[in-house]
Amino acid sequence: MTPELTAYLDRLSAEGRSFDATRPDRTDRRRNLEPESARVLHALVSGARPSAVLELGTSNGYSTIWLADALTDSTPFTTVDNDPDRAGEATGNIAAAGFGDAVTQVTGDGLQVLQDAADGAFPFIFLDAERTLYVDWWPHLQRVLADGGLLVVDNVLSHADQVTAFRALVDAADGYRSLVLPVGAGLLVIAKQG
Repeated sequence: MTPELTAYLDRLSAEGRSFDATRPDRTDRRRNLEPESARVLHALVSGARPSAVLELGTSNGYSTIWLADALTDSTPFTTVDNDPDRAGEATGNIAAAGFGDAVTQVTGDGLQVLQDAADGAFPFIFLDAERTLYVDWWPHLQRVLADGGLLVVDNVLSHADQVTAFRALVDAADGYRSLVLPVGAGLLVIAKQG
């Protein structure tokens, strides 16, 4: 990561925190990934070198840029958000960071994207969407996650009560192992046995 990109991401993070502080309704906030969690995500992707990546929850593109920087130029990377305004903001931020051609943005329903994806299509998935949807998404996440792949879920400590049922499903699923990394809002790393 270049110093220029680091400075750009620092500005995006600070702007996101300032913006969120003015919005009483959490659904109007950007709710960016914490910088320490972003660094862990970057390291996981850099080390795993996945052949394709899916991000569910683009927001303003902060985490998208971290992910894109960890990938090679030829790695297919799709990011999904259902809010057209946030998606538009993300488009500008991703392009300004130099990754406009490296990221496929989808403005739409994450469930629909999962339903349309092929079995085992993604060796790496980052999930940072509405936590109430995760239980319904779990069967589809299992199907599209490649054998040996990683699914990383944000906010599992900060909003532990909202992911209890989802975590119970993960823990009960054969062929999966998981652990919580106590950084930022808490990252749940789920590995699918291959």
